[in-house]
Amino acid sequence: MSRKPLRIGAWLPPAIALAVFVLLWQLYADHHPYVAPKLSKVLSELDSHPRLFARNAWTTLEEALVGAGAGMGVAFALALVMFYVRVIERALLPLAVVLNVTPLVAIAPALVVAFGFGMTPKYVIASLLVFFPFLVNALAGLRDVDPEALDLVATLHASRAEVLWRLRLPSSLPYLFAAGRICMPLSLVGAVVAEFVAAGEAKGLGTLVVTAASLGDLGTVYAAVVVLAVLGVAMFGAVVALQRLVLGRYRPSVGARRG
Repeated sequence: MSRKPLRIGAWLPPAIALAVFVLLWQLYADHHPYVAPKLSKVLSELDSHPRLFARNAWTTLEEALVGAGAGMGVAFALALVMFYVRVIERALLPLAVVLNVTPLVAIAPALVVAFGFGMTPKYVIASLLVFFPFLVNALAGLRDVDPEALDLVATLHASRAEVLWRLRLPSSLPYLFAAGRICMPLSLVGAVVAEFVAAGEAKGLGTLVVTAASLGDLGTVYAAVVVLAVLGVAMFGAVVALQRLVLGRYRPSVGARRG
């Protein structure tokens, strides 16, 4: 009986917020049909062309996952190098900041020239978008280690590799997963932006949005946006589920200092 109010408290607020959003959308669409289509039209588009949206969603998801994996992998490797060789951190971190504030939309055409009219420029843009936040969180996680635990492993004459594997990596997991919750949906944004501005294969939800918008087909535009939102939520949820699974195994070591 004590769990029932908690369950209601978990789903009722978002359900109310969603209902209010739908109501406001419908009211706005009734008076501005050329700005926002009715939700019934959006759902009709999804129901009428499921293969079209599924095919393009798979392309965009592939671009996002490949880009996220590459960007986060390179960022973590560079974070390790920066952590152990501080002069490299002082040399490269300002460049990473410059890269982070550079509008990727502006350099996307140059990436097409450099990498060709295929999927590679889209992978690169998605990876660049997630690179900096993952790098910063990885560095913070590698440094946030309990000093008493460091003293203990020092008395045991643990090697640098053993300290990294048994102490620093487990302690950095909360930071890495926090970065993952940001970077995975962000890679989806990068993939869509790449499809907007990088010429090449006419596939992906971003390309579908641009094509439908040029034809004034708002139903298809917003249907693609709905699919993108579902993909983003699914990617975020997958990271959260993996975090609970992994941190459950490392709970004693990760949470010892915090507990």
